[in-house]
Amino acid sequence: MTEHTYGNGIVVGVNGSEASMAALRWAAEQATVLHTCLVAVHAWEPAASGHAPYAPVPDGPTIAQEREQAAQVLAATVREALDPRTSGAVRRVVVEGPPSRVLLQQARGALLLALGRKAHGNFGLPSVGPVGRECLRHSTVPVVTVPVAEPSREPQEAVDSPSLARSGAS
Repeated sequence: MTEHTYGNGIVVGVNGSEASMAALRWAAEQATVLHTCLVAVHAWEPAASGHAPYAPVPDGPTIAQEREQAAQVLAATVREALDPRTSGAVRRVVVEGPPSRVLLQQARGALLLALGRKAHGNFGLPSVGPVGRECLRHSTVPVVTVPVAEPSREPQEAVDSPSLARSGAS
């Protein structure tokens, strides 16, 4: 696998999730403000990569089909997350390999690496998955974890019910 240097560009990890779309939107805004390039990276691994070399090959997509599917995931995510004017300026990179290793290699020399995360994990702490943790531990560039926007909560209205008033539950 080749390592890429994107100068002062922003590299963002994309896997098709809402969290990665939030990171992509944030990174696109930052790239515009900083007048730098945006590189969306999708890492994929062959479905059979976890099998023993002597195990029979399961029926399924070929490596070429998996690579094409990975490219489609990346393209669809960029299209959905960004408006058409912005999405055309995004450099799309699809690389076979473990996500943390691919992202760390692709971000080497970049301005920063942006990753999505859930808004909250256990005990109200930020939720960073295993790929994010590996990138935070080993990155040579700053890593920004962007939370998924939580849906706004509408205030609960009081229920005006005569039966509640009579039962003493008011």
